[in-house]
Amino acid sequence: MLAARKMTKSTVTDQLSTMGRPQAGDLAALTKARLSLLVVVTSVCGYIAASRSLGTFSWGILGHTFFGTLLCAFGAGVFNQIMEVKEDALMHRTADRPLPGRRIPVAVAFALGWVLSGFGIIHLGVKVHPVSAAFAALTLGTYLFIYTPLKRYSAWNTVVGAVSGALPPLIGWAAGSGGQWLGWGPAYFFLLLFGWQMPHFLAINWMYRDDYIRGGFVMWSNQDDSGRRTALLALVFSCLLVVVALLPSLGGLVHGWATPLLVALAGWTVWLNVAFLREPNRDRARRLFFWTLGYLPLTLMVALFGWRSPALP
Repeated sequence: MLAARKMTKSTVTDQLSTMGRPQAGDLAALTKARLSLLVVVTSVCGYIAASRSLGTFSWGILGHTFFGTLLCAFGAGVFNQIMEVKEDALMHRTADRPLPGRRIPVAVAFALGWVLSGFGIIHLGVKVHPVSAAFAALTLGTYLFIYTPLKRYSAWNTVVGAVSGALPPLIGWAAGSGGQWLGWGPAYFFLLLFGWQMPHFLAINWMYRDDYIRGGFVMWSNQDDSGRRTALLALVFSCLLVVVALLPSLGGLVHGWATPLLVALAGWTVWLNVAFLREPNRDRARRLFFWTLGYLPLTLMVALFGWRSPALP
């Protein structure tokens, strides 16, 4: 990022002269649109749950929360790719992204990242709540200044990244609760997102471990050709999801029918992890990965449909 600041007008001109032709979808790839959408969905879920608990739902606040969070997520995706452009160029699965593919100038991406991130935080602070803006800034700071550089030095980057990825629901919770961020509700959403990310990303890391090594990233799956270490770690965090599934019931936040479903969904994650541990191969890892893609939206839907509100005791 510092290098991008120092770019002169001639540097940008030189870059433009050697750029490839932009392709359809480059802007979506640069902003990590699919990942950003997930961030926004979890933030919106936090808002809906908090506003239902307190009877404070507002379409206007929900819209502003959605918009501000989306801009921040887009900005984070842009800055992450700027910081990892050299590493992305070395990995097969990321080599064709717009920056390593030299279809978008780094200086242009840097300016776009600042506009998106800055405007997103300001929008949340002005139109939603300062606490929501603070959580958005904390998410960006953790993701960009701790998680991203840590990937080159320590496998604990996965845990830090999971913390960053678990913060967006608190943006929404603070928006729906007038700035509150402590209690059973925010704890549930934070721990759900944290626990979900671990088996999800551990499965990805193991399937593409050679690519991560090629890119210079330090992951727990590196050199774990047997897959047992990765599967065991994923199993530990999957068991955490079963415990997390009980939190809304303990806090009196959901109707009784929701808890068995939440536990069953988490239990199936544990079962797929056990299968991966017994037979640590790519097929088992892929099954676990694809299940995690379905587990999160299913769990969020069950939780929100079962969430108590003042009007529906």
